[in-house]
Amino acid sequence: MINFLGKCIMNLYLSVKYTLTGRSRFISVISQAAAISYDSLIISLVIVFVSAAVIAIQVSKQFLMTGAEAYVGGSIAIVMIREIAPGFVALAIGARAGTAISAEIANMQVTSQVDAIKTLKVDPVGYFFSPRIMAAAVTVPMVVLIAEVVGIIGGLIVSYFTIGLHPARYITSVWLWLSTKDIYISLLKAFIFGILIALVCATQGYETRGGAKDVGISTTRAAVLSTVYMLFADFFINLIFYL
Repeated sequence: MINFLGKCIMNLYLSVKYTLTGRSRFISVISQAAAISYDSLIISLVIVFVSAAVIAIQVSKQFLMTGAEAYVGGSIAIVMIREIAPGFVALAIGARAGTAISAEIANMQVTSQVDAIKTLKVDPVGYFFSPRIMAAAVTVPMVVLIAEVVGIIGGLIVSYFTIGLHPARYITSVWLWLSTKDIYISLLKAFIFGILIALVCATQGYETRGGAKDVGISTTRAAVLSTVYMLFADFFINLIFYL
């Protein structure tokens, strides 16, 4: 994993250098943004909504038993914004779009399309990595922001129908508990997770050698590695901002 991390850092450096020289095409970034985040929007929102509903079911009755039902909204909002929304959205995008990135680049590698690009004196790392990293870094936070709103609304709906909590009390609790710092940190997490998804999956695909079987193995490994690196990143971000 240390060796692979070094390759990821080097590829990130080459991608940033490629971008700063103005060689990235805007149309490629837009295309990748649609493939990475827009196509993953519905499944991400469904996962976050259901997660918020489950948390609301578990929390609402317990708070009602202790007379603290007024804090249900704030509790759900904090959990959703700090962890559930950025984490689950990133995992959904990694499982759907990240594996597609890895499979696409791996297929190009084993069919010698990458070598063909090199003969045209085009940097393959910058050409493949730059638009994907830029698209993920910009659009994953957008999906997370939408998911946070959907998650809070999901908690409101379930709380109303399970314990009869009035929406006004729910929203008031959200406003009292929530701070702009939590939103900024969740967007920072989404930004970093987006970069990690594109970078790790593209690097794994780029390092693939062999045939069709190796493409499948590489795709599976990309999903696992991107998840592991996101969890470590999540741990260190929480350690820095919430310790």
